[in-house]
Amino acid sequence: MYTSNWGVTMRQWKHAASTPEFLAFTIVDPDSWAQAKTRIQPTRDRIDWARLAANWKTWRSDGRWIEAGLTFGFDVTHAWMVGTERVLMALVENPEWLMDMFNHQLETTLALLDMVWEAGYHFDAITWCDDMGYKQNQFFSLKMYRELEKPFHKRAIEWAHAKGIVAELHSCGDIRPFVPELVELGLDGLNPLEVKAGMDPVALKQRFGSDLVLHGGINAVLWDNPAAIQEEMERVVPLLKQGGGYVFSSDHSVPSSVSLEDFRQIIALAKQLGSYA
Repeated sequence: MYTSNWGVTMRQWKHAASTPEFLAFTIVDPDSWAQAKTRIQPTRDRIDWARLAANWKTWRSDGRWIEAGLTFGFDVTHAWMVGTERVLMALVENPEWLMDMFNHQLETTLALLDMVWEAGYHFDAITWCDDMGYKQNQFFSLKMYRELEKPFHKRAIEWAHAKGIVAELHSCGDIRPFVPELVELGLDGLNPLEVKAGMDPVALKQRFGSDLVLHGGINAVLWDNPAAIQEEMERVVPLLKQGGGYVFSSDHSVPSSVSLEDFRQIIALAKQLGSYA
């Protein structure tokens, strides 16, 4: 059992890889948020300048793709800060409170990335996690997305494009109703395309392949079954790679039941199927 940097008491499984169990939250209402907000400020000591100084030139000289992470929105708020039930209730009863949290989170992290950028440590993309769906559905309606989340996604994407870089969103679950909205905002890439939740990567490719880089979509449920994952990859990868704009990856965390040798075989098959030679 431990307390996170967000003031959440939680415990991890000892015998299995999984998400933690959340036991208690510090931020539970607008008043406790107001206290926490005063501590969430874009101060230079939040940046690991030593790591950047030690590694950035090597990353660049090696031609690595450098991504900078943002932390804001529904996912981090319900899962790591306030609690799912409490946030879902607030979406209806006190949306202004949530929007203040989303805005402060976003503006704080953008200010920190501005410091990094202005110091000469440029990057190729921004990415952020905002899981908005679960199996065959979303946590909130399309109307709520447009009113409460979309303005902040728009702000993040516009910030990236003003820097001449791209923006990728990680959003687990079935978010099919939101994809056209994200394309409208100019989102460049979408991950992870969670198949078991209802996302169909081939259908997404057919509809949005000219607008979005698709990243993921290889059903993690199959990764510990060599025959099944090979069949699935042979079915979808040739379709997803057509015209470019696809990044191979599982659609969720790779299960710990996948052996190293099986993982190597999957990577080898991905390179074979993904080749344009």
